[in-house]
Amino acid sequence: MLGWCAVLNLGLLLCWFLLFLLAHDRLYRLHARWFQLGEAQFDAIHYGGMAAYKIAILLFNLTPYLALRIAG
Repeated sequence: MLGWCAVLNLGLLLCWFLLFLLAHDRLYRLHARWFQLGEAQFDAIHYGGMAAYKIAILLFNLTPYLALRIAG
């Protein structure tokens, strides 16, 4: 189960990255309506969010999966 959770979470992270890469200007304009963000701040928030999400996947999905595979 943890392996499939990791695969699904990595797929979601990939979708987030591709959406950010391909629709950056559209996403920025949408969020700029709601929040007072510069483009550099917007990029930094998304980069930090993706990094935190990736670390969470490693800590909560892949590490326990590998530990269970080794122990089993």
